[in-house]
Amino acid sequence: MIVDHIENWKAYAFGEAWQQAFSFLEKLDAEAEEKEYPIDGDEIFARVMSYPTKEESDPTAVLEAHRKYVDIQMALIGSERIAVYPTHLQSTKDPYDAERDVTFFHYRKPAALQLSIYPGTFTCLLPQDAHMPQLFTSEPGVGVKKVVVKILLDRLSI
Repeated sequence: MIVDHIENWKAYAFGEAWQQAFSFLEKLDAEAEEKEYPIDGDEIFARVMSYPTKEESDPTAVLEAHRKYVDIQMALIGSERIAVYPTHLQSTKDPYDAERDVTFFHYRKPAALQLSIYPGTFTCLLPQDAHMPQLFTSEPGVGVKKVVVKILLDRLSI
């Protein structure tokens, strides 16, 4: 995983797909419409969404990981905490769904690694990073608007 400020994205030489994703992110602002944005077909796309944040123990909070796509997540308005767990140490709740590219895991305890993203910061989550997004940074229920860029792992030079 990577956590950094958006102005530092060029420090990571991950190839053309990385450049395409950040070219999109640099142009995106807080007024962006909530929808899916094509960047490069099914291989690179983005989703803008908003929701109230929650507690880690909330039964609607999900712990997930992806195999085919890398997530770049960035807050546009407000903030969000993402709990991150090593995928290989998690107990599978729902087996891998190839069509949706997701495995869900059982939540057992708070993660030792907690990331907070704010406007201007991003995190890049890789297949080994099981993650539980939508968590509060100040108090539950405060809304966040964010973007998730999905990049086909094979398109990155990592």
